[in-house]
Amino acid sequence: MKIKIVLEPSDDGGYTVYAPSLPGCISEGNTKEEAKANIKEAIELYLEPVEDDLAFSENHEIMEIAV
Repeated sequence: MKIKIVLEPSDDGGYTVYAPSLPGCISEGNTKEEAKANIKEAIELYLEPVEDDLAFSENHEIMEIAV
C-alpha cells in the first residue's frame, strides 16, 4: 500500500510530516529520514485494528485482502 505524505520544515528545526488521507496521523523528526521513518510507524499504528472495534457474529469469517 502506498500513502502520500507531506513533509515540511518545522519552525523549531527538523521536520513535520503527515498523511493527509489519514486525519490526525502526524509525526516529526530531526532529519527527513527520521521523519519518514516516524510517519511510517504512525501510519502502521493508525491502520492497525483495535480489539474494541472488532465485533463479530457467531458465523464470522476473517480474511485479508491487499489494497
